[in-house]
Amino acid sequence: MEQKWVVFQLGENAYGLDVQSVRSIERLQPITRIPNAASYVKGVINLRGVVTPVIDLRTRLGFETLEETEETRIIIATLEHGDAGFIVDRANEVIEAQDVRIEPLPESGNAENAYLTAIAKGEKELFSLLDPNRLFEEIVHA
Repeated sequence: MEQKWVVFQLGENAYGLDVQSVRSIERLQPITRIPNAASYVKGVINLRGVVTPVIDLRTRLGFETLEETEETRIIIATLEHGDAGFIVDRANEVIEAQDVRIEPLPESGNAENAYLTAIAKGEKELFSLLDPNRLFEEIVHA
């Protein structure tokens, strides 16, 4: 089966999630805060009757916080412990494996790498592949 990724932006950086784990891409909507939650946990949304936790991916990966724009999106992903949302600056496109070469991560002490699985190189693009379950691990096991 051919692999595809939803590619999105955080600033100048491009990331990808396996399209099979992505349920939907939503416009930003009101988020209910959760008391005493980690700084990157924005809260929960009511998505078609399902309460879904949402994290700010910029904060989670150590980027500077920015104001939301018209392009800001919430990517809803299916994880091992249920659905979760990731706030991203912009969701770009779906890229197919035939156009991409997957390479292992370069060695680095960067904390962001704990959430990455590989680097994908396309004809015009370069993006990091994220493991959405790792992004929520500390929340689930807290």
